Amino acid sequence: MDLLTQGLLGAGMAQSGARRDDVRLAAGVGFFAGLIADADILIRSENDPLLNIEFHRHFTHSVFFIPFGALIATLLLWPFLRKRLPFARIYLFAFLGYCLSGVLDAFTSYGTHLLWPLSDARIALNMISVIDPVFTLILLTAVVVAFRKYTVIAARVGLLLAGIYLSFGWTQLQRAESVAEKLAVERGHTIERLLVKPTLANLVLWRSIYQFDGQLYVDAVRVGLFSDVRVYPGDSIELFDFSRDMRELPFSSVLAGDIERFTHFSDGLVALWTGQPEHAEVLIDVRYSNLPMSLAPLWGIEIDMAQPEQHARYTLYRDASGETRKKFMSLLMGQDLD
Repeated sequence: MDLLTQGLLGAGMAQSGARRDDVRLAAGVGFFAGLIADADILIRSENDPLLNIEFHRHFTHSVFFIPFGALIATLLLWPFLRKRLPFARIYLFAFLGYCLSGVLDAFTSYGTHLLWPLSDARIALNMISVIDPVFTLILLTAVVVAFRKYTVIAARVGLLLAGIYLSFGWTQLQRAESVAEKLAVERGHTIERLLVKPTLANLVLWRSIYQFDGQLYVDAVRVGLFSDVRVYPGDSIELFDFSRDMRELPFSSVLAGDIERFTHFSDGLVALWTGQPEHAEVLIDVRYSNLPMSLAPLWGIEIDMAQPEQHARYTLYRDASGETRKKFMSLLMGQDLD
């Protein structure tokens, strides 16, 4: 999730395992340790644009890296805290602060390499968005109360409430998946693969993507907090097939390797963006869009067949226009689109 939430979760975890006199120091150590895993965002290369997205939420988020991540945080903090806390105590708080960083990201729609090196799969449970203000507020309130009142109870209650909120996200996911499955049946489609994920900062509006007969179908599904459900039908696009769509590209080329890497990153849900002529050679990640029923991507790679030994260019297509925000809010509120 976002850095603030990661830090707050780390702070709350460290506070929950602290003594009363150490609650404030534990919050600081845990907050810092909760951020360390995301230091992998610094892994990048000017010559290889895909290196950053390939290694973000990679080995530093693995459960097997937790002891080492906690040790790194401890060594960085030791010079500043050695007169106030013993090394073992700092390590304990750092361990608690670091231990759920990767796990939390696995609950999101973006996912993480939680079991690396045993598995290179990016685990994404799709129970919460990468940014969720309600979840963040729960943790923030608990950490602040624990900090001000010198009490571990507040931190533990906050963690419990955060867990309950994640459980609610799982319930909403099941409801949205059920709606998507019924929609496919109504269309006479047999779902070969289904992905339902929350949209930004809420657990009400979801993006549904399912595969049928070589096509990807995208829809917006709104599941209210009670019983109200609404579907906003979207578009479909042909699933990318390397052997069919890239016949002239040498399989051993740099570009072919980048296409394979991007396809793995996108969990295989990729397509050539043919909605506009100028984007005919862009391979997009169909999982993400500015609007949940749209195919307009958040990112993709530009394919230049004339330069097979050059790395693909990774490009962002985020649309923060007022019109897009207005449509998103209409979808979120269950209103008709103009």
